[in-house]
Amino acid sequence: VTPRNAGQVFAVDALMAPAEEVPLVILKGPAGTAKTFLALACGLEQVVGDSAKEEKRYDRILVARPNIKFDEDIGFLKGTEEDKIGPLIRPIWDNLEQLTRMKADKNGGKNSYAQYLFDSGLIVAQALAYMRGRSISNTWIIIDEAQNMTPLQAFGIISRAGVGSKIVLTGDPDQVDTPNLDRGNNGLSYASEKMRGSPLCRQITFEPQECERSPLASEAIKRLSLKGQG
Repeated sequence: VTPRNAGQVFAVDALMAPAEEVPLVILKGPAGTAKTFLALACGLEQVVGDSAKEEKRYDRILVARPNIKFDEDIGFLKGTEEDKIGPLIRPIWDNLEQLTRMKADKNGGKNSYAQYLFDSGLIVAQALAYMRGRSISNTWIIIDEAQNMTPLQAFGIISRAGVGSKIVLTGDPDQVDTPNLDRGNNGLSYASEKMRGSPLCRQITFEPQECERSPLASEAIKRLSLKGQG
């Protein structure tokens, strides 16, 4: 993965910094700026790597995407935890398939490598409701769409980081989908404000012109987006 703009260069530098130096990275910006893609790519590099001889920094990647109503009701839904959170992490799967497409092509065309990463436990998807009270060590933690967290959830996640873990919050403060939250009081904005100036946290804010989707997607974001929607 090669950075395509200045924001991505800074993001990759922060993401690849050791957890001992930078245990928290916050990536903010509009859709299409590759926040989740970069978080996954850099996580895979440090969990799986390109060579068996490389020293791996983390044992696994843990991914969560908050959804207030879903988090509250998950215990009442039928099926296993995997069944319950499957639809919620579909965007994560889409990014993972894109990242592992080259390896899949070498293995015969079918992208079974992405599934292997989940089946082997190298990537774990979890609902925020199941992370309460845990201390998570030696793990690359991605909280995607973090603007849909409450400040209390943001505190709960960041304060439970164990030794050797790195937390990456990604999201767009202008795209809050959760009732009772807005641009100023969501968990992503709260964490960003409170951790500003901390030597343990790096923050990168992407600009709309750094969108790396198709020209049509970039034009739509510029012309069609409404406040709070996108």
